[in-house]
Amino acid sequence: MKNSVIELKPASLWFYFNDILKIPRPSKKEGKIIAYLLEFGRKHQLETLQDEIGNVLIRKPATKGMEDRQWVVLQCHVDMVCEKNSNKIHDFDNDGIEAYVEGNWVKANGTTLGADDGIGIAAQLAVLASRDIEHGPLECIFTIDEETGLTGAFGLQPGFLKGSILLNLDSEDEGQLFIGCAGGQDTLAWLPFDQEATPDDMAAFKIMVSGLTGGHSGDDINKGRGNANKILNRFLWENLYQPGLKLHTFDGGNLRNAIAREAFAIVLLSKERANELIKKMDDFKLTCKEEYSITEPALEIAISETELPETVIDDESFFYLTNAIYACPHGVLAMSPSLENFVETSTNLASVKFQEDEIQITTSQRSSVESEKQDATNMVTAVFKMAGARIKTSEGYPGWKPNPDSPIVDLSAKLYKKLFNTEPEVLAIHAGLECGLIGNKYPEMDMISFGPTIKGAHSPDERLDIESTAKFWDLLIEILKNIPKI
Repeated sequence: MKNSVIELKPASLWFYFNDILKIPRPSKKEGKIIAYLLEFGRKHQLETLQDEIGNVLIRKPATKGMEDRQWVVLQCHVDMVCEKNSNKIHDFDNDGIEAYVEGNWVKANGTTLGADDGIGIAAQLAVLASRDIEHGPLECIFTIDEETGLTGAFGLQPGFLKGSILLNLDSEDEGQLFIGCAGGQDTLAWLPFDQEATPDDMAAFKIMVSGLTGGHSGDDINKGRGNANKILNRFLWENLYQPGLKLHTFDGGNLRNAIAREAFAIVLLSKERANELIKKMDDFKLTCKEEYSITEPALEIAISETELPETVIDDESFFYLTNAIYACPHGVLAMSPSLENFVETSTNLASVKFQEDEIQITTSQRSSVESEKQDATNMVTAVFKMAGARIKTSEGYPGWKPNPDSPIVDLSAKLYKKLFNTEPEVLAIHAGLECGLIGNKYPEMDMISFGPTIKGAHSPDERLDIESTAKFWDLLIEILKNIPKI
């Protein structure tokens, strides 16, 4: 598919975005984009550094007459979520993204687009390469592995940055200026199981849940979207006591920070009971399509006969798995009592994967209140402990406490009103941002986060709004021109 992104304006921004689309950059495999950035810095004769963890820092002197302005840090992450539709052939380690323009959107052909946060990378590169943008002394920090562990932000060392103001370019709603974010933590559970030989005279069926919207487990958790793991497990749980029903495998979701869009299970049942199972599935499908008629109109649930496997898991493990997944919370746990329509605490049942002799269930918890984040983690932990699972909880990352008196927020809001003749929203975000970690390392840093409109992030439906991208660029340039003096 021909990439037409390069033809958009502002030309410099889209030029670099188009360049970035060609470079594979999965989380934890950012070597190619890092090499590109290092070469970019050398090519433009800019001070270019790389820290021990892998983050890249490029510094640019102030334009003439702006030397007395405060140092500004522009910040984004270089990795992207690598999700594709099940029928799409794509190697994220080696293939570039096939992007195209449709109406006012830039989209990708069957994969994530990587506008999160490729458009932030492109904006920083366009500023660094420019000769006509007014700005004071600049630092552009490109962090690694934000999507799967915030590794770059965790590894960022105090003293590496000179700036006192940070512009994080990793938000996804134009017209909104973010001044705070939720902290997060992952909880992983491993349920043991034994394998048994497949009983005689059985038929095997693949049950598939697909067509869900998915999306970001922070930004989209309050939108009533279906979780494929929960929907599939609901059917299994409702039929758990059907005589002779066996489970061979359960596979759903992929990423800790994405709502599961697809899941499948292979179950076995005696041949004489097969029609009964199919009938139950037809009824279940109608129920779910009615329940999700508004939020998930493309939901599909299908059952088809498949090749008979040689083994199944033991009945006790089947029992504990389905009960634990059913009991595991998913979605919004609490709304903020002080910020209107702001999710305070949530949890995401991200993935279920069969391993050699264990089933790994990955979940993630978020909250802007540290104690509530821990409470949500404890809730999920308790569910899986009752099922006999071993549990591991990640180190987690802190939230970013809003500062209503922030000078950069005040300046940005005034400039937004001046540019677009409308007031921006100033608010916190339920998703995690690297600002929380950076603020811990640089407590005096004055921070704000903004970006263009991105819909469907972390899913193949990801799309970037073209008009809002131009506004994002205009705001960035205006802020840089108006940074206060030291």
